[in-house]
Amino acid sequence: MRVQIFEDFDLSGDGPIYRRLKARLAGAIGSGALVHGAALPPERELAQIVGVSRVTVRRAIAELTTEGLLQRRHGAGTFVMRPPARIEQPLQRLTSFTQDMQARGLKPSSLWLERGVHAATAEEIEGLKLGENASVARLSRIRLGDDLPMAIEHSTIPADILDRPEAVESSLYSVLAERGVTMVRAEERITACLLSAEQAALLTVPAGAPALHIRRTGFDAGGRPLEMTRTYYRSDIYDLVADLTYAGDL
Repeated sequence: MRVQIFEDFDLSGDGPIYRRLKARLAGAIGSGALVHGAALPPERELAQIVGVSRVTVRRAIAELTTEGLLQRRHGAGTFVMRPPARIEQPLQRLTSFTQDMQARGLKPSSLWLERGVHAATAEEIEGLKLGENASVARLSRIRLGDDLPMAIEHSTIPADILDRPEAVESSLYSVLAERGVTMVRAEERITACLLSAEQAALLTVPAGAPALHIRRTGFDAGGRPLEMTRTYYRSDIYDLVADLTYAGDL
């Protein structure tokens, strides 16, 4: 990283100096001068460059880390976490994450947490209308756009529809379509939630950060449940958008 960026910081003004440094760092991230994924100099070196104490640097970095603009990685350093422009997700169309990212010019990818076939739980049997001793394919992954973690997705599919979950590399719906299985309708329930420490670490945001939790059940043309998916979307990136039609008197 170019040291000149930090040498140009003007820390004059009122208020605590750590807040002035924090504001300059946040401004550089917002303007793109500090790009996503860039590593900051070590605290001692940064303190020398900008002419403040190491305690001041540490406090400014701590607050920016809490706010999700920086990320500390044990043994590696501190890195810029600048999110992309907000993504609007229409609620009236049934699309896959892969389609959503490609439509916005982003490269979709996944980090797999689990892919396997298991005995169905009572909840899965009820939700997917399965027999008592049925098996299901479970797929859990972090969904990324241009290498930025955007969502955590947990999907359950009847094993007679997807007996080899490892065949899914990117789009689950594309793999199902290759098997002649098409999702034509879905029911979704959307709630606000706070991410656990484990979830937040996977999405590189502070623990307790707000998120959108979407529970989806997808059906084929005959009304059979094909998919149960729970997805946790970063609310600092995603906006859910609905097109409503006026249907009566106010």
